[in-house]
Amino acid sequence: MTLTHPAILETRSFDWPDESACAAHAARLARCAALRDAFIELRGPLGAGKTTFVRHLLRALGATGRIKSPTYAVLEPYTLAALEVSHFDFYRFGAAREWEDAGFRDIFGRPGLKLVEWPDRAADVLPPPDLRLEIEPVGDGDARRVTAAACSAAGVELLRA
Repeated sequence: MTLTHPAILETRSFDWPDESACAAHAARLARCAALRDAFIELRGPLGAGKTTFVRHLLRALGATGRIKSPTYAVLEPYTLAALEVSHFDFYRFGAAREWEDAGFRDIFGRPGLKLVEWPDRAADVLPPPDLRLEIEPVGDGDARRVTAAACSAAGVELLRA
């Protein structure tokens, strides 16, 4: 099978020297109208901060209560003020068929924000993302290097936020 990659329209790299910088970035992104119906891929090694970023983004969007990692459940849905958010973690996926069997195609067909950790585990069945964030730890502390790639017009709007 040949994998096709979405066209990258624009990229930017930036640093999060600490978790507060991650939170500030999430807060800026939360104010962008294009986020309301976007698909964002979150890539990086274990412990890179993918779930931490999602938590900050959900808080900035108004989520209250516990925000769980979907590592075991695969999907954690959130209904926020006029916004549906689906947070996926495909780390434990063994085959793309699991995506179909779970009904995720229907979720991706509906309006709302989709946040996906470990998208490479379901790459054969996922639609192209609007924005891809590659998060890499820098050194032994909280610093992160982030490479953001916009793969759609909405992604470019998100990138510029």
